[in-house]
Amino acid sequence: MDVCSIVLADDHVMFRQGVKRIIEETPGLEVVGEANDGLELLHLLKAQEPALVLLDISMPHLRGLEATREIKKLYPRVKVIFLTMHRTREFLHQALEAGADGFLLKEDADFELLRAIQTVRGGKKFISSLLSTEMADLALRDQSADPDPLSPREKTIVKLLVEGKTPKEIADLLYISVFTVRRHRENILRKLNLKRLADLIRYALSRGITTDPP
Repeated sequence: MDVCSIVLADDHVMFRQGVKRIIEETPGLEVVGEANDGLELLHLLKAQEPALVLLDISMPHLRGLEATREIKKLYPRVKVIFLTMHRTREFLHQALEAGADGFLLKEDADFELLRAIQTVRGGKKFISSLLSTEMADLALRDQSADPDPLSPREKTIVKLLVEGKTPKEIADLLYISVFTVRRHRENILRKLNLKRLADLIRYALSRGITTDPP
């Protein structure tokens, strides 16, 4: 079995130790390093490149958002999951913009941490169920005033893009050509006046256009 090496970054030592205990009780997962802040985390990554980093947003010296941007620039293969107490759309959007692969609320960590790690290792995005539900409820309240311009097929493609599927994988799943998938993606971005996939992910989350976590 391949072991998933994980680095933890959080300035609350007791919380970090609790997360470490959950991880190390799980076969196939191993904590290979710990950091108290973003600068220490980046220094640690110079010595070893883990498969995954779990970090908080609020840390001294260098915040998690800035650290994530550096990680994604220097170590693009490393997966990043935010483990935070901040349960706002603003922080979620900022995390996705920085390149995060997952956003897990600390209050959900006891029962969603391992699922978040598994989801992100599988190449998909993970958002805390609690936060996803709140955003979906907000989207439902907003729909009457601002109807969604996307067709059912376009929504399906958006869901698959949010999951991290490639155009080829989407084409195979929907029995259409890669060219058609790319044309749909261009049309979706044009309809929504968006330019990047990160913007589309934020839109999908704000509208509740996401599949349930596995």
